[in-house]
Amino acid sequence: MTALLAFSAAAFLMTITPGLDTALVLRTAAVEGPRPAMMAGLGISLGVLFWGIAAALGLSALLAVSEAAFRALQIAGAGYLFYLGLKLLRSALLGGAAQAAPKEAQQPRGGREWLLRGLTTNLLNPKVGMFYVSFLPQFLPPGISPGAFGALLAGIHGAMGLAWFAALTLATRPLARLLRKPAVSRGLDGALGAAMVGFGLRLVLEGGRR
Repeated sequence: MTALLAFSAAAFLMTITPGLDTALVLRTAAVEGPRPAMMAGLGISLGVLFWGIAAALGLSALLAVSEAAFRALQIAGAGYLFYLGLKLLRSALLGGAAQAAPKEAQQPRGGREWLLRGLTTNLLNPKVGMFYVSFLPQFLPPGISPGAFGALLAGIHGAMGLAWFAALTLATRPLARLLRKPAVSRGLDGALGAAMVGFGLRLVLEGGRR
């Protein structure tokens, strides 16, 4: 119980700290709507669950001892961030053309796409893996199955994340009409796209663990 309470307090602080995941969900809620935003949030939470179980079982410790594995994950993560970031920047720059597209082409895409986007963004973030490698083992009591308890702790973190994403999504609803104006949507796409490209560049330029 002590480990659960201590981890929950730390996980809560991590959850509400602004970052790329929060920005992704906020932008999706503002521009695409609540359902895509929550699907992206669910994908992020599933990624957290994966990293938690992997760290508890010692699988992601490979990142802590293998420079090549960590660098490969850095490059893959940077590439994916570049892809998403440039896609958003293109949407911001060509927003006028997008508004002129047929209505059927502007319909929201399936929830699975947003689920995979959130999941992939989380899984390809080496900082999340390194965080769980160094952080989660401190809360694993002796004599308890590390895999099961690690999954429980990661599940708590993921549930907190979903609750936080739901709160953020609800917070955008009163401003939904304003946020969906073309100029505002393009501004949000441009800001998040630039942030993702910046994160990707940082991963590439780091060149190793910090």
